[in-house]
Amino acid sequence: MNDLLESCGKVVYDFVIVGCFVLKMDIHEYQAKEILRDYGVKTPSGFLVHSAAELMDFKDELVGKSVVVVKAQVHAGGRGKAGGIKLVTDMSKLDSVVEAMLGMRIITKQTGLDGKIVRKVYIEDGSSIEKEYYVSVLLDRETSNIVLVASTEGGMDIEEVAEHSPDKIAKVYVDPTIGLQGFHKRNLGFALGFSGQEFKDFSAIIDGIYRAFIENDANQIEINPLIKTKEGELVALDAKMSFDSNALYRNKQIVELEDKDESDPLEVRASEFDLNYIKMDGSIGCMVNGAGLAMATMDIIKMYGESPANFLDVGGGATEDKVREAFRIITSDSSVKGILVNIFGGIMKCDIIARGIVAAASTISIKVPLVVRLEGTNSEKGKLILKESGMNIVPADDLQDAALKIVRAVR
Repeated sequence: MNDLLESCGKVVYDFVIVGCFVLKMDIHEYQAKEILRDYGVKTPSGFLVHSAAELMDFKDELVGKSVVVVKAQVHAGGRGKAGGIKLVTDMSKLDSVVEAMLGMRIITKQTGLDGKIVRKVYIEDGSSIEKEYYVSVLLDRETSNIVLVASTEGGMDIEEVAEHSPDKIAKVYVDPTIGLQGFHKRNLGFALGFSGQEFKDFSAIIDGIYRAFIENDANQIEINPLIKTKEGELVALDAKMSFDSNALYRNKQIVELEDKDESDPLEVRASEFDLNYIKMDGSIGCMVNGAGLAMATMDIIKMYGESPANFLDVGGGATEDKVREAFRIITSDSSVKGILVNIFGGIMKCDIIARGIVAAASTISIKVPLVVRLEGTNSEKGKLILKESGMNIVPADDLQDAALKIVRAVR
């Protein structure tokens, strides 16, 4: 839960963090629990279904059950408040609960107004809850340490606890070169009031989630709530995990867990062309080479009163085809009212970008204002290519000039 830490950089744009450039991949709760079980963390037993008819495949698992919980599997917190978690105490009604939940649109603070469509649900055993806690592990980029966070106030409103009662949030910072030590676990465990066997069980959970974090290149692992049952067991009742997309090449087992139905279709399409693209809520489409330059471009658009419609980094080795596809993706977004291309040529030569822009404009109907700023390697060649194309492309001298021109154009 990033609200528990100060973000690095000045502005946070969804998954792209200024100064850090973090792209993450999320997985579903049921997948996160499978991973946690491999690291010795107890979770309730459960199974996944995509339709009410599939319940017949699990009739043996349901024999003798008096209480189960039906959970919508979407990449968003706050499902419970949005109707995505239902307690079923009458097994004759399980079919109808599952059928009603499948296909519903979950709308929370994290999904935006479009929400998320429920395509699968997880059905797990009910638990006898005596106390709820919060536990997470994530990377603090400001200190370059791993931070473990815990609270006695687990549940759906942990964000409010962090904001209004920060004294109820305990944190320990772990130097990754040294690793998790006993005193880290003691500080967290004592802050939650654990002792004896409960402390030993809690220490095992901290060991497990820390190893899962390190060994899978995770960005964050969150258990909310971690419950103490009336039988005295500590159980992960819910779990969320996200992973560093830049490290997925060495974690093929995590790549296999990706659910592309949960991603924006344009982001999926961009990934197929090795483009770093994130959809945003603004009106100015951006095409830039380099994460830092992309951040600066988005910041200056905001400074002049508009908002970026996307983050799109074509990278240092873009080809004409790649640039053309980038334009297709940007213009596929109906919210884009203008496009700003900001290229600083180094490895990426400006004339290649210019030819890609001309090729794209000749095959794609670009009906919105297009401002282009080229600087660096072969910039003069690039500007000449754009000028001789005869197309309605507005040149810019520098980043400030480019931002002013595109903001004025969309207004």
